Amino acid sequence: MTAFDPKSDLRRYLQEGRDALVWKLDGLSEYDVRRPLVPTGTNLLGLVKHAAGVESGYFGEVFGRPFPEPLPWMAQDAEPNADMWATADESRAGIVALYRRVWAHSDATIEALDLDAAGRVPWWGADRQVVSLHRILVHVVAETHRHAGHADLVRELADGSAGVRPAVSNLPDWDSAAWSGHYERLVRVACQFRD
Repeated sequence: MTAFDPKSDLRRYLQEGRDALVWKLDGLSEYDVRRPLVPTGTNLLGLVKHAAGVESGYFGEVFGRPFPEPLPWMAQDAEPNADMWATADESRAGIVALYRRVWAHSDATIEALDLDAAGRVPWWGADRQVVSLHRILVHVVAETHRHAGHADLVRELADGSAGVRPAVSNLPDWDSAAWSGHYERLVRVACQFRD
């Protein structure tokens, strides 16, 4: 049996979510990583940009270790939702590289502090602002995986690709005819509940 190390477990899950977000960009054109595929504008590159901004704040400012690069889309005076899409001047390579620099900064914070180290989240309500590293790790792991789930769906809408990670789809090994039949079956069941 291996030793119990909650910090390592949380870091592993955080990294899995990070890797999934970045992987969802692989093999797509610049158009496809940027194009919104749902009415709220959610797009793959925007999800990565958002995750970089969120993580830089939670493992930076919250613990008095601000990320050293300015992220104007995270500023209080930024336009609404500016962190959820890439401008024409922001490249895929640049956003992914930024996200990786944020990882390194976050990992240094996580390594330097104990799980019970206190931080302060100024954008949370006054009664919830004081937090532990443990709580923030759980929060950011959940947020990262939530956005990885968004990326799963947006990627499937973009080109039909689905899966948890490159070597593990976590889906039945069906051909297109089997998937089509499954889809049609679900539509028939759903139609039984139309008003």
